[in-house]
Amino acid sequence: MSENIVRIEGLEKTFVSVGESLSILKGLDLSVDRGDKCVIVGKSGSGKSTLLNIIGGLQDATAGSVLVGGSDVSKMGDARRTAYRQKFLGLVFQFHYLLKDFTALENVFLPAYMAGVSKKDAMSRASSLLDDVGLSDRAGHFPSQLSGGERQRVAVARSLINDPELILADEPTGNLDPANAALIGDLLFSMADSHHKTLILVTHDMNIASKGNKRYVIEDGRARELVG
Repeated sequence: MSENIVRIEGLEKTFVSVGESLSILKGLDLSVDRGDKCVIVGKSGSGKSTLLNIIGGLQDATAGSVLVGGSDVSKMGDARRTAYRQKFLGLVFQFHYLLKDFTALENVFLPAYMAGVSKKDAMSRASSLLDDVGLSDRAGHFPSQLSGGERQRVAVARSLINDPELILADEPTGNLDPANAALIGDLLFSMADSHHKTLILVTHDMNIASKGNKRYVIEDGRARELVG
């Protein structure tokens, strides 16, 4: 039997500003099993990134249940959410968010060191992950010395440093040229496979979307699973 790692029921998200409200998600249901490589597509503004942010504990839902790893994200306090993002999740965004004054190795190493891993062990794991993404020869380079594709490969390595159970990737190829986009897409799926992680990836790139074993499209605030 498959085990849900993410189970969302009746999810609603409404943004309120200056007395006006905009409903983005409207009773959305979605489930992802442990080990799935789940891809979410939809038009711009459909709520894909909002959904990922809610799963990641970066935004609050207006209503509904968001169970991740058996815990309701919406009921977590600040300290628990921080621990959840630090240890349960790996995050990859459209922009790499690398620290400009730190090398590639240091950028991958830091989240583990900040989580209490010894410097020696954190450095060893960071070095191994950079090797996995094909950047062992660029470990000592700063972000400004790396190409866009290389920066995003460092971000993928960083997302795995704390051995998370779930990787959330929000338009990770959106700023890349087609060749690098294809490379990063392939890398995310291969790294999730080799490290036995569940992946939820938001994308507008249908070539990348076709690689998922589970696919959803967000339409009119709801999620529809794509079959075949």
